[in-house]
Amino acid sequence: MKRTGIFYGSSTGITEGVAHTIARELGIDSNDVHDAARLSAGMLDNYDALILGSSTWGCGELQDDWYDAVKVLRSADLGQKTVALFGCGDAESYPDTFCDAMGLLYEELKQTGCRFTGNHVSTDGYSFTSSVAVVDGDFVGLALDETNEPDKSADRIETWVKSLDL
Repeated sequence: MKRTGIFYGSSTGITEGVAHTIARELGIDSNDVHDAARLSAGMLDNYDALILGSSTWGCGELQDDWYDAVKVLRSADLGQKTVALFGCGDAESYPDTFCDAMGLLYEELKQTGCRFTGNHVSTDGYSFTSSVAVVDGDFVGLALDETNEPDKSADRIETWVKSLDL
């Protein structure tokens, strides 16, 4: 497995918890799980693969810590990096912006030269009306609804982790 760092943006702790669960599933040390607010270009040099996660806020916006972090990512050389995305959303209260933040990360990074993995996640079994995280009929990463469907998260994480080419 490539040296992998996990970066999350979390306001309530849910996305942070998911980041640590993914780390355990992959056998990644907790020292390699970072708050996106602390992301720096130097940190990126330590990793061949990045797993990036964000909760969705407001009307389909990135979690606040990602605004500066995205600037760091876009200014870095990601040409040799593998990137996987995950997002947390609330499909019941915000069915028209479910996990949009994950889609926004994808849009920001797709021209950086990075190679995406885990980016063809079926929308089957999800209840939402719209998401910018859906491209060509699939989610661009792991979509989770810890608010309404926490009982589905463990299986979804396990299946997604197995699909990653890290």
